Amino acid sequence: MKKKWWHDKVAYQIYPKSFYDTNGDGIGDIRGIIEKLDYLEDLGIDILWISPVYLSPFADQGYDIADYYQIDPRFGTMKDMDELIAKAGSRGIRILMDLVVNHCSDEHEWFQKAIADPDGKYGKYFYLEDAKNGLPCNWRSYFGGPCWDALPGTDKIYLHVFHKKQPDLNWENPEVREEIYKNINWWLQKGLGGFRIDAIINIKKALPFKNYAPDREDGLSSINHMLEEAEGIGVFLEEMKHRTFEKYDAFTVGEVFNAKPDELADFIGENGHFSTMFDFRSTCFGSSPKGWYDSLPITPEDYKNCCFESQAEAADIGFYANVIENHDEPRGVSHYLPEGEVNDTSKKMLATISLMLRGIPFIYQGQELGMENMAFSSIDEIDDVNTKNEYKTALDAGLSEEDALKAVSRYSRDNARTPMQWTDGPNAGFTTGKPWLLVNPNHVSINAAAQVKDPASVYTYYKKLIALRKNEDYKQTLVYGKTVPYLKEQKNILSFFRQDEHQTLLVAANFQSKPQSIKLPCSNYRVLLNNCDQIAADHGSVLLEGYQAVILECSAPAPL
Repeated sequence: MKKKWWHDKVAYQIYPKSFYDTNGDGIGDIRGIIEKLDYLEDLGIDILWISPVYLSPFADQGYDIADYYQIDPRFGTMKDMDELIAKAGSRGIRILMDLVVNHCSDEHEWFQKAIADPDGKYGKYFYLEDAKNGLPCNWRSYFGGPCWDALPGTDKIYLHVFHKKQPDLNWENPEVREEIYKNINWWLQKGLGGFRIDAIINIKKALPFKNYAPDREDGLSSINHMLEEAEGIGVFLEEMKHRTFEKYDAFTVGEVFNAKPDELADFIGENGHFSTMFDFRSTCFGSSPKGWYDSLPITPEDYKNCCFESQAEAADIGFYANVIENHDEPRGVSHYLPEGEVNDTSKKMLATISLMLRGIPFIYQGQELGMENMAFSSIDEIDDVNTKNEYKTALDAGLSEEDALKAVSRYSRDNARTPMQWTDGPNAGFTTGKPWLLVNPNHVSINAAAQVKDPASVYTYYKKLIALRKNEDYKQTLVYGKTVPYLKEQKNILSFFRQDEHQTLLVAANFQSKPQSIKLPCSNYRVLLNNCDQIAADHGSVLLEGYQAVILECSAPAPL
C-alpha cells in the first residue's frame, strides 16, 4: 500500500451548533472551535471534520445549503473560517468541511431561478417533471412522504430524496458538476485538508423514474430499492476526484450506506474514489424497513461479528473510517452497551476496540468524555425532523405516545446534538445564553473540566489510546498491521491481534459485566494499556473483569 499522510491520523467530528458558543446566542460558533483548539491538540487530534457552517435556512441543520461560498452568520464569518484553518494548521491539525452536493437548499439561487424559469438553464439543474402526469415514481423520501413536491407557482414538481427544502441536484447535467468542482477547488485553495462527503451514493439515480413494490401502507417504496438498481456512480466520483481532490492530495471520507458488495475497492482501494469511507455495519445492524420502532438492539456478539466482518472485508483493499457515533446517530455508549451497564469501564472498553482496529479512527465531540443519550420526556423536546417523522411512523403502526417516544428516543439524532458538556455549571459551560437544544442534566457528573485533570477519566483514557496509536514503537503495527480475530467463538469476548512481520499486539475485551477467563497466546507479554487497575494472570490465562480491556505486547509471534 502506498502510504498517505492521513493513514496514521486520528480525526474528530465537531457539530458546530452544539460545540461551544462564544457570543451568548445559544448556538455554537467558529470562534468557539478556535478557542478549543488547545483542548483538541492536547487530546491528540490531527483532523477536524466540521459539520456544515455554510449559509442555510436550517431545515435540516445546515445540510440544506443556500450558498456554498458563504458562512452562515450564526456561526461567524469567512474571516473566522480562515483563522480556524490557519490556527489549526499551526498545530498540525487539518480541517475537513462537509461536502453536501446531492442536494442544495430550496433557497439557493439556482433553485430560485428554476422556479422563475422552469424550462430555462437552471430548471435543468434539478429533476423537474410535469405535475399533470402525476408522480413519476413512488420513492419514499428519507424523512418520510413522497420524494416529489410542487415547484411553487408552476405546473411542475421537483425531486427531493431528503427534506422538501432539499431539492436534488441533477448530476447528469455536466454544468451542475462543473459548478460543484469549481466550489470544491475554491475551498481546497483556501487550505482545507479535505472533505467529509455527505449522502453521496444518492447522486446517481436509476433512470427513467419508475415505481417499486410498496413496502409500507403508505403505498411508497424505500429509496434503497432504486439505489440497488442505479449503475454508473463511479463515473461521476472518478471525474470529481480527478478534477478536485487528487490535485491537492486532499483527504476524503465518504458517507456511503448503499455501496454494492463488489464496489469497496472502487471506493477505498489504492486508487479509490475516496481516501476512506465510514464503516456503518454495526450502525445499521438491526434496522428495520418498518422504522425505528421495529429495530432490534445489537448484542455484544452482533457487535463483534460486525467488527470482524468489516476488518476482513477491507483488509486487502484499504482503510475504513471507524466510528462509534456521529451527529446522525445516538450516543454509542447508550447504543452498544446494555442498559444499566454504562459506566466508565465499559465506555473505555468500547474506545479500546474502536481505536485499536485497523482503520482511521473518528471521534465525535463528547465521545471522549463518554457522553450519553438524553432522557427525553416529550416529543416537543425533540428538534430533529427525522425523529419527528419516525415518531409519527410509530404512532401510525399502533404504538402509544409513550411507547413511540421511548422507541424513537433510543435512536434520535438529537442524542448526539445536545450541547457539549464542558463544565458542571449552568448550561454545561456551553453558552451564557439559552442553548438551542436541551443540555443533558448529567453534565454535572460528565464534563470536560473534571475529566481533563482526572488520570482515571474516560478523556484521559482516550488520550492514552491516541498516544499509543502514535507511539513510534507501535505505530507501524497499529496503522498497517493485520487484524486477526482471536477466541472468536468465546461468547462476549472481543479479542484480536494487530500484527505485522515484526510485532504482535493482543487486544482483548470482556464485553459483559461478569468476569471471564481467556487463554493467553504467549508466555511473556507486556501490558501497554489496561482500563482496570489490575490484570490477573495465572498459568497461561488472564481473568478479565467485567468490561475489562487490555492491550498486550506479545514477546513472540502468536501461533496463528
